[in-house]
Amino acid sequence: MTIFLFFCPLLILLFSPIASVQAFTGTYGINYGRIANNIPSPDEVVSLLRAAKIRNVRIYDADQSVLKAFGGTGLEIVVGLPNGQLQDMSSNADHALSWVKDNVQSFLPDTRIRGIAVGNEVLGGEDYSLWGVLLGAVKNIYNATKKLHLDELIQISTANSFAVFASSYPPSSCKFNDNVNQYMKPLLEFFQQIGSPFCLNAYPFLAYASDPDHIDINYALFQPTKGIYDPKYKLHYDNMLDAQIDAAYAALENAGFYKMEVIVTETGWASNGDQSEAGANASNARTYNYNLRKRLAKRKGTPHRPKNVVKAYIFAMFNENLKPGHGSEKNYGLFKADGSISYDIGFHGLNAGDSSLLSLKNINTEGLSRSYAMVISLSCLILLIFWS
Repeated sequence: MTIFLFFCPLLILLFSPIASVQAFTGTYGINYGRIANNIPSPDEVVSLLRAAKIRNVRIYDADQSVLKAFGGTGLEIVVGLPNGQLQDMSSNADHALSWVKDNVQSFLPDTRIRGIAVGNEVLGGEDYSLWGVLLGAVKNIYNATKKLHLDELIQISTANSFAVFASSYPPSSCKFNDNVNQYMKPLLEFFQQIGSPFCLNAYPFLAYASDPDHIDINYALFQPTKGIYDPKYKLHYDNMLDAQIDAAYAALENAGFYKMEVIVTETGWASNGDQSEAGANASNARTYNYNLRKRLAKRKGTPHRPKNVVKAYIFAMFNENLKPGHGSEKNYGLFKADGSISYDIGFHGLNAGDSSLLSLKNINTEGLSRSYAMVISLSCLILLIFWS
């Protein structure tokens, strides 16, 4: 009994789930945006995520109430370093170290933080002052994780919009914009060194809304359509998202990065919007998100990269009533502000009845039971070795 007690703390340290983890397990994740004053609490969000069996989550900051609520749940989270902090993190390595200590290390291992997104849609964005500091911020955040011995647990990334590309049609023609290239290439070189993916925010909705007269909406919605043909690749595309992902792969190849994985960090369809935003309605949003979920469940790649299984974070968890910009920005949520579903793609809302939800108590109990079972099993194994 004494030996067992001695080994228990050691086992927890040696065999903690954080020892071997990928930043994105599976293929389906979700963005948990919180620019709203009427959405459910983080604890209720945990119940929604567990009921929907969504394991991978991205947030756009490192809010402590969220990180505490996610503790002990098994949910895997990517936290965000907001654009407004890039300048400081780039110029001050000590501040970067303090940020990682306070917002990542202090919540481990209970909260499964698996990645840090350094900024969002910086390159190609309107704030040119951030373009030149992004790489410095990325390096300082990474070096902080390395100093804290978290570099093999925490993946560093930054999400890019289609504004970084000169063109994307057909996919094989895609290249990075000349004005972006001088910042993008050293960033990609560093990501290649540390094993990070190229993160892409890809929205067939935005492409369709910008040119509804020339884009087949069925092509954007994963519906039956003649699709497009890429003469250079000699490949057929039956949906726009695959084409957008392969455009990113083409841009990477043209820049000399042939092995970097593309992960979709945002994609979704607005259920409402301004009059000028063609296709923004609940019917199209349901069709896109339902078909996207089916497509990701197939665990297959794209026509150009058939072996690279597509992974995507859906945008977004909730309608966010305080988001600025077009009306669509407030209406991407799979769930409404009160936690009910926006449209049915197979998930249940908070008000769907207790039978459809895993309570937080049950979640924690199940998680603890599995943990103790694992510790006891491993304890027995080590005791057998110790006594042999």
